[in-house]
Amino acid sequence: MPNPRAELEAAKIIRDAETLVVAAGAGMGVDSGLPDFRGPEGFWKAYPPYRSLGISFEEAANPRRFREDPALAWGFYGHRLSLYRATSPHRGFGILLGWVTERALDYFIVTSNVDGQFQRAGFAEDRIDEVHGSIHHLQCLEPCCPQIWPTDDEVPVDPDTMRATRLPHCPRCGEIARPNILMFGDWSWLSERSDRQAAALARFLERHRSSSLAVLEIGAGTNVATIRYFSERLAGRPGVHIIRINPRESAIQRPHVSLSGGALDALRDIDALL
Repeated sequence: MPNPRAELEAAKIIRDAETLVVAAGAGMGVDSGLPDFRGPEGFWKAYPPYRSLGISFEEAANPRRFREDPALAWGFYGHRLSLYRATSPHRGFGILLGWVTERALDYFIVTSNVDGQFQRAGFAEDRIDEVHGSIHHLQCLEPCCPQIWPTDDEVPVDPDTMRATRLPHCPRCGEIARPNILMFGDWSWLSERSDRQAAALARFLERHRSSSLAVLEIGAGTNVATIRYFSERLAGRPGVHIIRINPRESAIQRPHVSLSGGALDALRDIDALL
């Protein structure tokens, strides 16, 4: 339900801010048509073949699957790679980009999403922290070396079996390559790329320690609470105001602001007031 008072408070926070952090979870991509895999039913609705196989999201997004059955593992990630490449960021991304450019706000993006949608929307690569990695970058499954490389390879997938018909390989040792994404139970994820991004974020936050900082937390739930933890760690800092946008789990203590709704609708409502 719309909350005009909260929307006015959110608009004032954005208007008064000197800096902006956008902290985005899976809900940010829903208005672009991307699935958020909320619960087993949500995952199986997005990927029906996995229901008959009895495979959950946690089991599909697992490095063990790449060792046991790499064609099935890449079936899931190859489909997602194609989906993300074919998906255009929704209008809400453009609204955010307009705020930081028109208001000359220094900004940083923190996201648990691996889809690269913020880069596609025009946000600067060096102002994005992808805390769980990126599907658009690969690494060796072993790994044989610390190399992380961007990929434009196609990974074709049979939609009936969800098995990849061609697999990417490590250019150094020839082993199967895997996405440079932090998976469930992951022991071999190479975090160096994300570590560099996190260090840049830390420098940004330190540089703006005395600034008026708006944190726009969008679509970050409690199931995988990485983004929630991040914004709540900032909540006690002087000058920080959090705007939490979520259709189901939007509660937050004042003076921070809660907006119950989807990303695009909430951003449009705030933008109209600005």
